[in-house]
Amino acid sequence: MIPIKDWHELAAMRVAGRKLAEVAERVRPVVQVGVSTDEVDRLTEEAIRGLGARPAFKGYKVGKAIFPKTICISINEQVVHGIPGKRLLREGDIVTLDFGLVDASGYYADLAFSVPMPGASARAKKLLDDTEQSLYEGVRLARPGGRIGDIGCAIQGYVEPRGYGVVTQFVGHGIGRNLHEEPSVPNFGKAGTGYLLKPGMVLAIEPMITLGKGKTRILEDKWTVVTEDGSLAAHFEHTVAITPSGPEILTTLNEGGSIR
Repeated sequence: MIPIKDWHELAAMRVAGRKLAEVAERVRPVVQVGVSTDEVDRLTEEAIRGLGARPAFKGYKVGKAIFPKTICISINEQVVHGIPGKRLLREGDIVTLDFGLVDASGYYADLAFSVPMPGASARAKKLLDDTEQSLYEGVRLARPGGRIGDIGCAIQGYVEPRGYGVVTQFVGHGIGRNLHEEPSVPNFGKAGTGYLLKPGMVLAIEPMITLGKGKTRILEDKWTVVTEDGSLAAHFEHTVAITPSGPEILTTLNEGGSIR
């Protein structure tokens, strides 16, 4: 069953989303060559707790695997769920930051973006730009009366003609009082198919796009997802509410959650 949020719940989720956007804005300038991923994690947790929320990912369980950190940091061929550690960021790296919090109200927010370190190739930077744009192509279709397949079709239709691969093993999701709720939101699909989109649905839309084939595998740490062919990957995500007037991005500092 897909949860439908009333206006009280959406108001609480706007607060949570704005807080997470503020965390991301605080942390983003710290992501520089020579900084350890552990340091980025530490500052992220400090920022989240300083806003009266708590990390959504720390302690999150999938089977027997427990995620040990506050933020997911995935580098180069790592697609998602990278675990921060002692590794220092290097020139030429592509760094994906995936943030999540749960506010005191009990509502979650989820946000991700990829950034290039100095020295990153022009092709890598173009991958990031196109993946981010594919997110907004998908967000635009998150409208009442549409279908889940419209979102995935828009993302896939934007990136594949540009020569990229779409990760299919991992998808977006509903979000609210739980980090992951129904429905699943694939980054591929056929327009006009899937669940009917209704006001009050809240979705985490998150294209994961690669320079290669898009197939992935999970490392022995049971979390880090990498491309099978070692190609670079990018990941962008927003928490998006479906309202009677269209999509509203909740994880932004822009007034009214407008699409750029």
